[in-house]
Amino acid sequence: MLTVTIDGVEVEVEAGATVLQACEQAGKEIPRFCYHDRLNIAGNCRMCLVEMENSPKPIASCAMPIGDGMVIHTNTPQVRKAREGVMEFLLINHPLDCPICDQGGECDLQDQAMAYGLDHSRYRENKRAVKDKDLGPLVKTVMTRCIHCTRCIRFATEIAGVEELGALGRGEHMEISNYIERALTSELSGNIIDLCPVGALTSKPYAFTARSWELNTTETIDAHDAVGSNIRVDSRGRSVLRVLPRLHEDVNEEWLSDKARFANDGLRRQRLDRPYIRCDGRLQPSTWDDAFSAIADRLKATNGDRIAAIAGDMACAESMIALKDLMTALGSPHVDCRQDGAKLETEVRASYLFNTTIAGIEDADACLLIGTNPRWEAALVNARLRKRYLAGGFRILSVGPELDLTIPVETLGGGPDALAALADGSLSSSAVLSNVERPMLILGQGALARFDGSAILGAARCIAERCNMVQDGWNGFNVLHTAAARVAGLDLGMVPEQGGRDVSGILEGAGNGDLDAVFLLGADEINTSDLGDAFVIYLGHHGDAGANRADVVLPGAAYVEKNATWVNTEGRAQLGQRAVFPPGDAREDWAVVRALSEVVGHTLPYDDLASVRARLAEIAPLLGSPDEIGPATWGAFGTDGAMNSDPFASPVSDFYMTNAICRASETMAACSAQILGAGPRDTGTHG
Repeated sequence: MLTVTIDGVEVEVEAGATVLQACEQAGKEIPRFCYHDRLNIAGNCRMCLVEMENSPKPIASCAMPIGDGMVIHTNTPQVRKAREGVMEFLLINHPLDCPICDQGGECDLQDQAMAYGLDHSRYRENKRAVKDKDLGPLVKTVMTRCIHCTRCIRFATEIAGVEELGALGRGEHMEISNYIERALTSELSGNIIDLCPVGALTSKPYAFTARSWELNTTETIDAHDAVGSNIRVDSRGRSVLRVLPRLHEDVNEEWLSDKARFANDGLRRQRLDRPYIRCDGRLQPSTWDDAFSAIADRLKATNGDRIAAIAGDMACAESMIALKDLMTALGSPHVDCRQDGAKLETEVRASYLFNTTIAGIEDADACLLIGTNPRWEAALVNARLRKRYLAGGFRILSVGPELDLTIPVETLGGGPDALAALADGSLSSSAVLSNVERPMLILGQGALARFDGSAILGAARCIAERCNMVQDGWNGFNVLHTAAARVAGLDLGMVPEQGGRDVSGILEGAGNGDLDAVFLLGADEINTSDLGDAFVIYLGHHGDAGANRADVVLPGAAYVEKNATWVNTEGRAQLGQRAVFPPGDAREDWAVVRALSEVVGHTLPYDDLASVRARLAEIAPLLGSPDEIGPATWGAFGTDGAMNSDPFASPVSDFYMTNAICRASETMAACSAQILGAGPRDTGTHG
């Protein structure tokens, strides 16, 4: 530890820290534009100037390493004058168009000009103008406002790993630009909007929609993937206008994927806002009483073993436990939350968790990817892998398709043959995993959602045990989920009971007449044409594939419209808060199931959210402990069966179109067409 004196107070600081970090540790506020905790130091805005004794001029505190015995002054007349001069220079070419700038009210330049700037400028020369750049459908540019802090360049290069932004020209002719005028291809590109300290980069879908002081803010959890990103939802009235990231060091740090950030316009389109009943082949608007009566008449006349239920990828824990309890009361063993058919088991919790934890990736020494593309399946997990790679001494091996993860990946093979060779040690690359202290593997749904998924799960367990991935204080076996509902469903036992059917069995049974009724809880990613003549009840929030096939449609609430429990891929339970109310007659899913249970004669024993959550904690105690990760006991799982030689494929073929909300989003459709070149597509279906 080094001792420095800051404004007359001695402070102990770790070696390697900068003067700016030492000042912050001492409680001193240092203005800055270019400096950011998670980016490399640029030192080019000079706003963080402080006075150091024995230095002939003020120093840039962000770039000056701390030295033992330093004496720093942060608020002397010299410092104040230097900051005023820097601010005056920064504003020479700034257009001063705050009244029409989307950043107005939450702009660092505004705030620091008020606190550290002058009330006048001595410059009367003409301001320069800079041509705006086309960065795609998500990021709007007004480059005349740019102050050249280079945060966006450093983020794209260091965090996102997509080197598409840079500085062209020198001096007054310098411009921040993409080298080739095309859309940014990173799944994290929206984060440069948060990083920009002025209004040069703003949200294109949100442009001219609202001012920050008009918005109601709600802290909740994202459900577009299984990362469980902490988000802030800004709403006005009943409309969600934008989604921003919240800081959570162990999950998403302060970043957010573009899908979670920009798909919110899909919440306003193709919504189910009233019940529907199919009459003469078409869905007709109905009332809750009539819809419940139609369901009750059918279910009361059907044996329980001829009824099934499938939970979708965005179902919350409360709705799944209510549906499971109702199915149990009806006598049905046919329930499943594994909509994609993944061969995951519930007996050993460690067999379906990301045991290393997302933050734990930074402690790993080598990684094996099996049938997964984390860049599309969990963009923020991929960002952690890149962060660990940049720290040095980290190799990534892959069994599956060729990947562009923005970091070097050594592909060992395309399918189970390479996996089997790793499991028995005959592949030389297995030494990479065996000879490091903390190896890890990431098993994706592309490997598990196959008919031989159980054998692949068993082979992955053998690799983990053979390469010493499971040891005291370290578990390197990880399953990367793509569905926000999956871990909670497995924790709650939302899988077939003894003699019950899984998803493929339910579809087969409905198609051949062995099942008479199927309840879909937001399940849109199945082939609904396989449901045959079965009576289909759909509870969800969008008019997507499930609603198009249903005989009775019950309107539910989307993830931002309910108080809900979400469990991410690492087994961390988190509480989401309602930001807006669902549209029309739609209600929270668990409440709909509870009301339906009374009509069908099997009333569920809970009437409020607290009672439902008590039921969750009764079955899975960790769901009653928000933001905690409990230890998962290791054991035997998977099978030793033969594996098919077909190569693995990622379950995500289009990052921007993975659920009903995204398919209803015009912004996501534009991204899919412009960034991925997917062209026009059907963004949803109606009955």
